[in-house]
Amino acid sequence: MRSGEGADLVLRGATVLDPVAGIDGVHDVVVRAGRIAELAAPGAELDGLEEVDAAGLHAFPAFFDPHVHLRTPGQEHKEDLETGSRAAAAGGYCGILAMANTEPPVSTPADVEALREAAREAASIPVGFLATVTRGMEGGELTEMGSIRDAGAVGFSDDGLPLRSARVLRRALQYQRLCGGTIALHEEDPELSGDGVMHEGPVSAALGLAGSPSVSESTMIARDAALASYEQGRIHVQHLSAAESVEAVRAAKAAGVRISCEASPHHLCLTDEEVRSLDPRRFKMNPPLRSEADRQALIEGLRDGTIDCVATDHAPHALEEKEVPYEQAAMGVTGLETAFAALHTELVLPGAIELGLLVERMAGGAAPFDLERPTLAPGSEANIALCDLAAEWTVGEDGYESRSQNSWCAGRRLTGRVLMTLAGGQVAYRLRSFSLGVAA
Repeated sequence: MRSGEGADLVLRGATVLDPVAGIDGVHDVVVRAGRIAELAAPGAELDGLEEVDAAGLHAFPAFFDPHVHLRTPGQEHKEDLETGSRAAAAGGYCGILAMANTEPPVSTPADVEALREAAREAASIPVGFLATVTRGMEGGELTEMGSIRDAGAVGFSDDGLPLRSARVLRRALQYQRLCGGTIALHEEDPELSGDGVMHEGPVSAALGLAGSPSVSESTMIARDAALASYEQGRIHVQHLSAAESVEAVRAAKAAGVRISCEASPHHLCLTDEEVRSLDPRRFKMNPPLRSEADRQALIEGLRDGTIDCVATDHAPHALEEKEVPYEQAAMGVTGLETAFAALHTELVLPGAIELGLLVERMAGGAAPFDLERPTLAPGSEANIALCDLAAEWTVGEDGYESRSQNSWCAGRRLTGRVLMTLAGGQVAYRLRSFSLGVAA
């Protein structure tokens, strides 16, 4: 994150909710020199601080996304450090982790050092970087994991491609014991998923599209959990999408495997019924949208703790990659700017999950990578998402902070909006209408 002075301000009369720290009440949130100085009684006399009227608004620990694609180096026309981190700040995030499947892939210590230096110049919020597990994401030779960790990589992932070889993953887990760093896994058996462009089921049959079965994901999770157990390694399962996968992770956790996992907002909110529209801009991604039974299993996994966190898998694409026939379109959708609002609208308001649980899971992505979890406890660095839970807005109506427009929420009417974000002790984002003091 670029350097700057810590904020000095007070959020007057905010409803403060931090389930992990056990904070739930109305306070004046006092921030001095970029740290939370105190949670004062409303109306406390305070000097030398910018005052922000937060009456009727909610202050949460800012969110943390462990799975984002920033497309740099090599595809900055889709996204870069500046636009991607700005989109994250607009979504209430105080930290994100960037995947390594760039062009070329992030596979050397020099790659990591260059990206960290670039983030210090351009990023609105702190950005961490993963490097690939295998050189060039070719699935064979391991990268110099120890040196890459020394260069500052948070972890390792060939995301976008699965590790086909159990032997390669086993060796990576052995090196992990020496150098640390979580290994994040894209779980898919290409022998089973084949040329699938959507979930295999009644909808794919009706549309005549090649399907990818959910067992393609769950069988790889079971394999990799067994390897992690055998090598006493640590793995993080990315973008869980299927009921069988939730069961595989649940069983692994019960057996003592060091495994964590994430689910993406689109898999928690949508099903493969959306694909009937044949709209690849909003509904084509990998893993694909699956059935309602799968969606309900993900929600239950979020509730019971099987799923540790929410991760957007923010995947920007150029319009020409998406505005083609469904079978030919690129996989992936954006989601940083809409994740909280979408999940608040689709899960919290209907009563599927509690608000506190959503807040906890939105910030939970730091833990699998041994990073400090955002909190509103006094003395902590100020990482705050200030939200209006009653605000209604249409996604895309005012454009996007992201350089790309392939949002799965495009055109949707959502309830709940991030108005202001503090990240790393600095004000990283203010919604224009909020900063001007007019209705959002």
